[in-house]
Amino acid sequence: MLTRTDLRGSTPTLSQLRRALPRGGTDVNAVLPTVTPVVEAVAEHGATAALDYTEKFDRVRPASVRVPAEVIAKARADLDGAVADALEESIRRARLVHADQRRQTSVTQVVPGGTVAEKWIPVRRVGLYVPGGNAVYPSSVIMNVVPAQEAGVGSLVVASPAQADFGGWPHPTILAACALLGVDEVWAVGGAQGIALLAYGGDDTDGRVLDPVDLITGPGNIYVTAAKRLVRGVVGIDSEAGPTEIAILADDSADPAVVASDLISQAEHDVLAAAVLVTDSEALADAVDEAVELAASATKHSERVKTALAGPQSGVVLVDDIDAGLAVVDAYAAEHLEIQTRDAQAVADRVTSAGAIFVGTYSPVSLGDYSAGSNHVLPTSGSAKYASGLSVQTFLRGVHVIDYDRDALAEIADRVVTLANAEDLPAHGEAVQARFGGAR
Repeated sequence: MLTRTDLRGSTPTLSQLRRALPRGGTDVNAVLPTVTPVVEAVAEHGATAALDYTEKFDRVRPASVRVPAEVIAKARADLDGAVADALEESIRRARLVHADQRRQTSVTQVVPGGTVAEKWIPVRRVGLYVPGGNAVYPSSVIMNVVPAQEAGVGSLVVASPAQADFGGWPHPTILAACALLGVDEVWAVGGAQGIALLAYGGDDTDGRVLDPVDLITGPGNIYVTAAKRLVRGVVGIDSEAGPTEIAILADDSADPAVVASDLISQAEHDVLAAAVLVTDSEALADAVDEAVELAASATKHSERVKTALAGPQSGVVLVDDIDAGLAVVDAYAAEHLEIQTRDAQAVADRVTSAGAIFVGTYSPVSLGDYSAGSNHVLPTSGSAKYASGLSVQTFLRGVHVIDYDRDALAEIADRVVTLANAEDLPAHGEAVQARFGGAR
């Protein structure tokens, strides 16, 4: 089921690795002609257009965009106790981790009487997108909301697709998760129209204002990604998320059944999901192949899993040793990277490109998806080479505050004038000289 790429006996360059490694991806440009009219219509007509497209694509038209408070409260009241307990524990752990990420204001005295401070200001209002599709994602509510709250964002709205099975409102588990987090503004709109409405706002069916946001975060399908691309600049976005990925770097000490189960766990998300094993052990690769065949046939979403594992985005990469394996996983820059080797922590310490690193047998990606305390909104499609996952910093803006007194400015004034003249911008220097009665 898993194709093989054999790099043993070679030392490929980074360029060669990028071409050789399994990689899927989606062509966002291909759907832009479909998505652009949706975004433009919502930009012009607001909620009316968003609800029209919701009716067309989701086969339901909610009574309003904003979910009534009583609907959210009922979802919380009806939530299964065990699910509520699991969500509350995941929230508690996520708050512990994200609370430690908040930066403090720093003040640097450059010269006597001259300081530059950097303070961190939360984004005014954010839109947090929670997808529908193949599964229900209350965990994505947690992963988006907790860092925004810990950053001090004052206004949050969660947008999630309307569901025909639930009266036109988002899935009750999504609503219940919002209630557990204290989020009282939820919009029953998803897809490209949901992203556009977050960016442009409008008036709801009852006349209430749907205030636009300044930043949109959260993953979605290719249409959501295309819409995020189109509204970028009107608002900020976290990333253009692609299908989920897992890479596992393993040696012959790894348990083939565990490796196979972890590959399958991410393949379960989507037929486009990527699952890659990098190993210096051909025996392990053979054993994982056998374990995958058995487990993939037995799991609930067997066809989806098999399609993902057989796709060009998935496979096994054979290498000479763990050093070569590290070069491969750094070139691949997986969203999720598991290290299942001897001395896994030391190996993990050497990784330079991954969205999140899971160390050893007992730190599976599934733990990070829900309850490790880490964030599961992570860079995909190799973007972990330069991008980070969602965190408190996503929702903060660093602003420099410059405070010089007269003597401190006077001490540097001549050099500022010199540089201004060197750039042929004399008015810049004249602005400094004006504070001292003209030319000095």
